[in-house]
Amino acid sequence: RQMCIRDSYNIQGINIFLSSYNRKTNEDRGCLRRLSKHGGFYMEAKCIGEPCNFSGIKPVMVDLPYPPIRVSGKNPSYADLLSIDYCGSISELSAIAQYINNENRLASENCPMAQALLGMAVCEMIHLQKLGELIALLGGDIGFSARGRNGRPMIWSPSCLNIPSECSKMLTADMEAEKATINQYEMHISWIEDECVNAVLRRIIQDEEYHIMMLKALQKEV
Repeated sequence: RQMCIRDSYNIQGINIFLSSYNRKTNEDRGCLRRLSKHGGFYMEAKCIGEPCNFSGIKPVMVDLPYPPIRVSGKNPSYADLLSIDYCGSISELSAIAQYINNENRLASENCPMAQALLGMAVCEMIHLQKLGELIALLGGDIGFSARGRNGRPMIWSPSCLNIPSECSKMLTADMEAEKATINQYEMHISWIEDECVNAVLRRIIQDEEYHIMMLKALQKEV
């Protein structure tokens, strides 16, 4: 049984509470009133408010705890593998950016779907944070460049994203990204001989599988 080195800064019990999905009904919702000077007179500016309420969105994730964030020992090679999951073309960083882009474009047309996608983005942020902790414990650098098996740095960019404009295609792209992420995690688990690290990766996979199920349900509503 492997001995694991615990993270001295382990964030536990993150609970992003969903206070309410209720949409406010007052006509000034989301509008910050301000005064503008026009022709020597002060006039109240008219504002367009966002009809979708994102207050207190909670992560869309499996209701199971994550394993402790710890490693058996420093291993820069394992850190490099996790850097790909952190900010490679297929990565948690890509998932966050893609889901938030989707949410931004859907909010005014389909509030419940936008809320669900933002909840998935929040979950991916938790994954990103946990991967960052593991990378640090393994002795790697935390940045926005991933290192492949050839050791060459790969800089993350928006070109990693697939963001079609049509809603159905958008959800399909999200599902394909989740499947690719799962495949990559499973491949990395097969290469990493550190059960402390692999336990966390397997738990992350459970969330990604749940996201696929949720995306399929959302697609039926399109």
